[in-house]
Amino acid sequence: MAGSAPSAEVIRPGRVAVVTGAASGIGLALCERFAAEGMSVVLADVEEPALSEAAAKLAAAGASVRAVLTDVSSADQVVALRDEAVRAFGAVHVLCNNAGVGGPHGPLWQVPAADWEWVLRVNLGGVINGIRAFVPVLIGQDAAHIVNTASVFGVFAGALGPYGISKHAIVALSETLYFQLQSEAPSVGMSVLCPGAVRTRFGSSARNRPAWAGQEPEPSAAERASAEQFDRLQEAAGADPADVAAAVVDGIRSRRFYILTSANRNEAIRRRGEEIISGGPPAAPFP
Repeated sequence: MAGSAPSAEVIRPGRVAVVTGAASGIGLALCERFAAEGMSVVLADVEEPALSEAAAKLAAAGASVRAVLTDVSSADQVVALRDEAVRAFGAVHVLCNNAGVGGPHGPLWQVPAADWEWVLRVNLGGVINGIRAFVPVLIGQDAAHIVNTASVFGVFAGALGPYGISKHAIVALSETLYFQLQSEAPSVGMSVLCPGAVRTRFGSSARNRPAWAGQEPEPSAAERASAEQFDRLQEAAGADPADVAAAVVDGIRSRRFYILTSANRNEAIRRRGEEIISGGPPAAPFP
């Protein structure tokens, strides 16, 4: 469903985009696409070497960029990201709350408290911090747009442990924010990106596990098998991040709210709605 048209074009030369989780995968592809559209880009990531490399690559191609080391789970660091973006470029027109981590997929009652906190603080907390820091700036522009990265696992029956739960919460947050922006700031568009399998480094997100979360727990045999299956799916059927970025730009231009990157989970999404109405219980979304 598309919203009403903005008063000015959001994607065009001279506009400014801020992307979290920008050093690899979907985030980097978004930065590359925004730069190709002539926009200035602020790249934010917690992984400093990869962030510097990504920014240097874009700058060498002629893009106007700024790299800001950012842990999105820290409200103060996200505020600092906002302030640096405004200081560098004078405005923010597109915000992509894209940073995320995976985490364990085992039985919820066996997931350590530190893993719950890490996944929720980054995936959901990062979006909340982005909204609180940036929306007051976006409201002040002639047109702006927010894209929150959730997952197709956020729109069908539960899977992938705390990760899937966090993505359901991002979809709900985005829906609530959409209604509020329509009422309070209709010049700010809203989309939630729900990608399926994409060829990214999602499976190795533990490389950025914070020290306070302790050592990564040893996965069970079932978790290892699930991770291996997910890796095979990414390799065999995963979308190119550039194609996902193109879908996001098209979604922003058309004011599309739900941006899905494939149709192979449509039946699971449809079935979940029917199960809710009928009283369920939910069926497994896939074998």
